[in-house]
Amino acid sequence: MGVEFGSFNSICEKAALVICPLIGSDQGIEPTCYSRNVDIAGTLIFQPSTCFVHVVAILMTGIMIYHIRSKYTAVGRKEIVLFFYLYAIIELLAFFLDSNIIPTANSSYPWFTAVYTGLVAAAYCCLLINGFVGFQFAEDGTPLSLWLLRIACLAVFGISFFIAIATFKGFAGFKNSKTTALWIIYILWPLICTVIYVVSQLILVFRTLEDRWPIGDIIFGAAFFTIAQVLLFAFSANICDAIKHYIDGLFFFSLCMLLSVMMVYKYWDSITREDLEFSVGSKAAVWEVKDPLLAGQDADPYAEDTGSNYHGAGSLVGGVSGQQLYQQKGYGGGGGGRGYPPSAERY
Repeated sequence: MGVEFGSFNSICEKAALVICPLIGSDQGIEPTCYSRNVDIAGTLIFQPSTCFVHVVAILMTGIMIYHIRSKYTAVGRKEIVLFFYLYAIIELLAFFLDSNIIPTANSSYPWFTAVYTGLVAAAYCCLLINGFVGFQFAEDGTPLSLWLLRIACLAVFGISFFIAIATFKGFAGFKNSKTTALWIIYILWPLICTVIYVVSQLILVFRTLEDRWPIGDIIFGAAFFTIAQVLLFAFSANICDAIKHYIDGLFFFSLCMLLSVMMVYKYWDSITREDLEFSVGSKAAVWEVKDPLLAGQDADPYAEDTGSNYHGAGSLVGGVSGQQLYQQKGYGGGGGGRGYPPSAERY
């Protein structure tokens, strides 16, 4: 049975999504096969392998955020870092929801799931807008660019959160058996944002960059994203049965999504170059002097230069030294003239 527009029945029967216990009926939709549970200190942990991927994703996202923030003058630094902050929060929530640390029977579970749904939609909105930052419709890093991004993400989060919680709770005309609006924001919206982002970045690379290597990052990122969707929605149950319930498609989905997010970082890093004149790095730069006028200086910084082209030996700028001037004018102390410092005979 294929994926039907507006329906989670076939999807939730194959994949253990966090929204599946809350839709379809009061009992939710149970997957045909899911990963084994483990008992830790009297607490059942669901999807242990997937939870491990969530922890790794949070750590890797922290590293990527650190490197992004260290590129002080890179284009779109403040815009792209918001996407990684959202992804880190999503992975943290997914850890608690997938592992059943927040039980599905708990009254707070629908609210956390609605927040999770809103954050996912907002993250894809953030990625979509970041795809146009390189075209400089608004100068990156300015209040206009940042607040447009934040307001758009907040609006998408609010709309998605409301649709999700209204569907779970069954108010404002929504029901858990009618999931078309939820299907659009949970399944269709991420696909639309990803396609637009990939196309926009390909246009950006071909039109503005001489280097074609970033195309490889885009292709790998799109490939990981596609593989994640196929493994989750098409082969999750097959994987679960073949590996005897140790892992399912959700594990490979989370792993491939992490790799696709890492490719987003790799692509952004490859197309941005930091301006060394204004950068503040942790390592001191080693500068090599190439000026031939300065290459032959003596080791003593206070040594007088005698390489002038005027008057035999003079100063660096073509004049004469003070000592030569006094000697030529007869001001030396041994000549009996008006030398400096003045001799005692004058007084």
